This record gives sequence, structure tokens and C-alpha cells, in this order.
Amino acid sequence: MTRFVLIVAIAALMVACSKLPETVATPPGPQIAPMSSASIAWVKPEGASLEAVFVRAKSENKPVFLYWGAVWCPPCNQIKATVFNRPDFIERSKGFIPVYLDGDTPGAQKLGTQFKVRGYPTTILFSPDGTELTRLPGEVDAVQFMQMLKLGMGATQPIKATLAAALAATGGTAPSLPVDGWNMLAYYAWDTDESQLAAKSDRPQAVQQLAKQCPPEFQDAATRLLLRSVVISGQEKSKGLDSAQALVTLHKVLSDPALARVSADILVNYATELVTTLTAAPGPDRTAVVTALNTALDRFSADPALAKADQLGAVQAKVSLALMDKPQGSKADLPADLVAQAQAAVAKADQTTTDKYERQAVLPSAAHLLSEVGLLDASDALLQSELPKAVSAYYHMLVLASNAKRRGDKVASLDWSEKAYAGSLGPATRLQWGSGYVSKLIELAPQDSARIEKAATQVIGELDAAPETFYERNRRSLEKMGQQLHKWNADGKNSVVLKKLTAQLNGICAKLPEADSARGACHGVFAKGAKKV
Repeated sequence: MTRFVLIVAIAALMVACSKLPETVATPPGPQIAPMSSASIAWVKPEGASLEAVFVRAKSENKPVFLYWGAVWCPPCNQIKATVFNRPDFIERSKGFIPVYLDGDTPGAQKLGTQFKVRGYPTTILFSPDGTELTRLPGEVDAVQFMQMLKLGMGATQPIKATLAAALAATGGTAPSLPVDGWNMLAYYAWDTDESQLAAKSDRPQAVQQLAKQCPPEFQDAATRLLLRSVVISGQEKSKGLDSAQALVTLHKVLSDPALARVSADILVNYATELVTTLTAAPGPDRTAVVTALNTALDRFSADPALAKADQLGAVQAKVSLALMDKPQGSKADLPADLVAQAQAAVAKADQTTTDKYERQAVLPSAAHLLSEVGLLDASDALLQSELPKAVSAYYHMLVLASNAKRRGDKVASLDWSEKAYAGSLGPATRLQWGSGYVSKLIELAPQDSARIEKAATQVIGELDAAPETFYERNRRSLEKMGQQLHKWNADGKNSVVLKKLTAQLNGICAKLPEADSARGACHGVFAKGAKKV
């Protein structure tokens, strides 16, 4: 399952502990209700507590599989279409309690804070007593996901204890850890860890050490850990990475199709990070590694065992590599054969993707690929033809807004952003889309104070005066909107509007329980925004 690079672009338009925290005492609520989907007995919690789920898990001595996602999210729809509908997953689900936690359901954002989940999708295995066993990788292919699910369900200790054992070597001797333990670390969902396995500041050194200490006979795990250490070191700009040796290893991986296939998700999703971390531009080292990467990416793009989104992602990675050292916005001089490859990949994806959930995952990514190679009209046409049949058309509208912005058409960009907000469903989604619309107005039409005030007033007016409204993604969306509004009022010319909005939000905050931390978070929305300006 690909990381979907377009999510980074869309984010500009819109605005995870080994042990469960102690349960906060709350009045008894409705009992959990099962939700049938593809023959899986999903449990969909009602309210901000999973206490009933873990009571059941203990009584049945079953682990808990927690899926955190959203209806609109492309990678979430990808996992639905390629993993959750697999007969072996459906059969294995009988051995655990499957919990489906949608970010828009009541109490979901508070549960998100409790379990330290942010990015959609996140999948976590818990033991029956509530101990977090591991976070499963959402980027690998379905077969690899199922292998890690099997290992997780058979684990005799939490992944945190496995990490400690792996790092316990002294004198350069590899610790006594079986291959399954190394594989769980190598395939761990580092991107959605949320500092549960390692603090962000410690993560680069931890993964570097894992890569050094993994026994070479465990080649697949050792390779993935090395590549992951390069990516994380580059992202965090940390020291300690042996770049020269890592580059040698990367070339070895790329020259071995079977070894490269094991780490296809990393090579596709982090192609540019691998290159920029290990080479200087321009230079022969960079040229050589990009050439080798492109050869591997061509294999992935034609690999029928990979999901359609992953095949498409391989072509997207080639485009990202081609644009890597060019000024931002340079599209015209892309090689004609690469543009043609992108067009062919999009046409194939459109023609062969029939599952509605998979289309929700694939088509926006395909449209983004067309946009990246400069084919904005073709991207728009693909998206607009998909709108009537999309699972969540409002997500596609954000890509249309992005395309309009690329053209310099501010009016159309804002209109599509407004339509996306108007069509969005679910409280968390509407808050995210609405705050994003306000931010886009401030960016593209700062002079239109009436439209900005109207949009921000609507966003605040839709807030439910309940504690769960001010947790996790909701709180971050509001804080970002507050920050943008304060920037907009940097010269004091919009202070009247800001005062009105602050008073409106304070009215919501006053309805929250005094003892609940959500009240402070609510009052802090605009205060934090002011401090960040």
C-alpha cells in the first residue's frame, strides 16, 4: 500500500504507549455494536471508551485489532480493498476482536489521543489485557501485511520489549533474537509510531543501531532496517549514519530484483529521501543511484503482484526523482518518455480499477500524477468524471482546487475548496475541510474579509460543545486555523473580525465541563495561534 504522495499536497489545502492509559471514569454509555463488513464482525465503538472491548477480549482471551481510519482517506480505502477483503484476513479475524474506529464517529478523536494515533490509517494489535503488541505497516503489500499480522498475533512480548532485546548487544555481538523478532522490527509501522516505540529524538539512532546489529543472515530484515535508517536519518537530519556504506548497500539492493522487491514500499515511497540523504547534487553518485532506482521502479510499475496504487506510485516516484533537482514548478522539460509513461499508467489504473474503494484510493493519486507532469487539463477531466461515483467526492475536489492553484486561477481554487467543504461529511472531516478552506481564503484572498469571516463563523458554529470535539486532529485543525487568522490580522486591520470569532469560540468553550482538559484546549485555540505568529 503506497504512501500516496498527493496527501502532502492536499494537506496544504486543508489544513500513537505500550500500555493503555488508565481509563477515565465516565457514565455508562451504549454498548458496543457489531458492524458487518466483508464478513468481518467489526466492532464500532459508541462513545469515547474501549473498556467494553477489552472486557470482552479478556473473557474470550483474544487480541484486539484496532483500525483507525476515515471514509475519505485514500490509503484507508486501499487497505479496505486489498487487505480487509482477503479471505485469509477474514478467516484470521475470527482469532481477534476487530475494532473499526472511524475518525468521524462520536468519541473517536478522544480515543485517538488515548491510543496515540494520528495518521489514517493506523492499525494496532493489543493483547487481551490492553498491552500494545505492535503497529502494523500500512505501506507494505497485502501479503507482507498478512505475514506481519500473523507474527504479531503469535508474539510472546510487546514490540517494545523486542526492541530492547535487539538493542541490548554489547561488544558488537548481535543479541539473541530470532528472525521473527527482527522481521517485526524491520516491518514495524515507524511512520505511525507516534513515539510509542521510540521518542522522535531517539528514533534515528535506534534504527541505525538496529540496522548495524541485525544478523546479516536475516537479509530481508537487515536490508529494510538499513533503508529505513537512511530515510529516518534524512528526515530528522541526524548524525551517525555511515552514508558511504549505506550507498553501497543501496546499490546492492537495487541490483538484486528479489531483494529490492522485499523493500518495494520503502523504495517507492521514499525514493527522493534515499537519494538526497546519500548523495550530493549534482554528481556521479546521484546519477548512478537514480539510474538504478529508476530500473527498479520500472519493475515495480509492471509487477502484477503489487496493488494498482503501488504500481502507480512507482511511476510517481520516477517523476519525483526527475523533478528532485529542478526549481519548484519545473514541469515542461520532463523527458517525453516519462510523461508518456505517466499517461499510460494513469490510463491503465483508470481502466482496470473497478472496486469503488480502490478507485477512491487510486484515482486521486492518478490525477495528482498527471498534474505533476504538467497535464492539468487531463487531471481535471479524470477527476470530474469520477465525482459522481466517488466514495468521497469532496476529497477529489481538493485535488481540483490544487490544480486550479497551479494554474494561478485563485477564483476556481477557492470555489473548489468551498465545494469540498460544503460536500464533506462527518464532524472531524468537516472541521478539517472547513479550517482548510479558511486557510486557503487567507492565502489566496486575504482582502475578502467578509468571506473569511463567514467561513470561520460557520466552522466554529458547527462545533459540538462536547469534550471530544477538542481532541487530536480536531484540536490541531482549529489551532492551525487560529494561527492563520492571527497572521491575517498581523497588522491589526482585521481585529474586529478576530474578536467576534474569539467570542463565538469562547461561548462554545464555556459549555464544556470545567474539570475537563478539553476546556483548556478550546480556550487555547486562538491563544496558541497568537503565540505562533
